[in-house]
Amino acid sequence: MSTTEYEGLSAVVTGGGSGIGLAAATALAERGARVACLDLDPSGVPPGLLGVRCDVTDDDSVRAAVSEAVERYGGLDVLVNNAGIGAQGTVETNSYEEWHRVFDVNVVGIVRTTRAALPHLRESRSAAIVNTCSIAATAGLPDRAVYSASKGAVLSLTQAMAADHIAEGIRVNCVNPGTADTPWIRRLLSSAEDPEHELAALNARQPSGRLVSAEEVAGAIAYLAGPVSGATTGTSLAVDGGMQGLRLRK
Repeated sequence: MSTTEYEGLSAVVTGGGSGIGLAAATALAERGARVACLDLDPSGVPPGLLGVRCDVTDDDSVRAAVSEAVERYGGLDVLVNNAGIGAQGTVETNSYEEWHRVFDVNVVGIVRTTRAALPHLRESRSAAIVNTCSIAATAGLPDRAVYSASKGAVLSLTQAMAADHIAEGIRVNCVNPGTADTPWIRRLLSSAEDPEHELAALNARQPSGRLVSAEEVAGAIAYLAGPVSGATTGTSLAVDGGMQGLRLRK
């Protein structure tokens, strides 16, 4: 791992206060970037990273947060659209309010942050956007209808954004994590009737036999956002322990 790959570059990571977002911010900083973590609760952002309160469902909040990061660092080169929320349920069991809420955060949230960042990214010589998608965009998972639909939209949006902005020198890609060991998954497990059984089932669902770590997803984000992947755009990178592509015999 080069500690100078991102030297001179600035990044904004939404949902950067914990989980995959914080791991991604840390990975970028370790490679030399100056990083702002935008989050509803940035209190967990460690020294060396800039924590900025931001609500991705509020356009004014997003624009103010991006402006603060740009003013602090003098520009913007990398945007990691990681903020998102999970949801359980089928098309019948989720309320319409929850459908709108999940899409407002997971899809329109990307639109808001990208709109705020684009004028600054256009001025960069190494501009990149990485969206956090999910295995749920490419595999049918039970009891995840609204979440899967929102992540399917993120996958399509990533490809459309890549086509729209390639002529401006802005690359757009996404990562598709499998079931990752994040605070949301841990809350899900804690509410299960038998947490140990549920964890074993989640581990077994992935051919690797374990959950994906936040750091493994962060490594993929750092690769896609960095100058070393300058010819890569419109791509989704699975970090899922083989869940999407492998069909192992039991």
